[in-house]
Amino acid sequence: MKLNSKKIIILDRDGVINYDSDQYIKSADEWEAIPGSLEAISQLNQAGYHVVIATNQSGIGRRLFDVDTLNAIHEKMHKQLARLGGEIAAIFYCPHIAEDLCQCRKPKIGMYLEIIKRFDLGASLKGVPIVGDSLRDLIGAVTLGANPHLVLTGNGLKTRSSGDLPPYTAIHSNLEDFANHFLEIE
Repeated sequence: MKLNSKKIIILDRDGVINYDSDQYIKSADEWEAIPGSLEAISQLNQAGYHVVIATNQSGIGRRLFDVDTLNAIHEKMHKQLARLGGEIAAIFYCPHIAEDLCQCRKPKIGMYLEIIKRFDLGASLKGVPIVGDSLRDLIGAVTLGANPHLVLTGNGLKTRSSGDLPPYTAIHSNLEDFANHFLEIE
């Protein structure tokens, strides 16, 4: 599926779209959207943007939940989003734990390379916004040319205070704030 790279936005999931938990989101019942986040995705869609999720899901590798449970969580998200007129173009996830030394776990670039390939974006993410709440969400995408955006939900406050953000990282209070700002300057 060939897309104009300016028409794709990559989001992390936990802490950006939904509330995060140190104990992991292990069931559809535990998944709860951050107020305004689904509306923001719908707003981006209505402006012609394809929203893609890139998310580490090490709870699978830790055997806290399985792929069927992850699919149920995503189905809940899709249904809630559809009621608002929005959709997710694709979800990419890494099921591994850090000790697996895979190439897909953020901050590594494996998931981002898959996004480039799937959406025929050429050789980079040049000009593509990446929105995350943790440094690891931004680093890999930035090395491929993406524009970094930090939200202060989830781990965002802690990430901002670390002082290690990539150059030119835009900071937003939440995903809704990102969408409003992004669409205003576009």
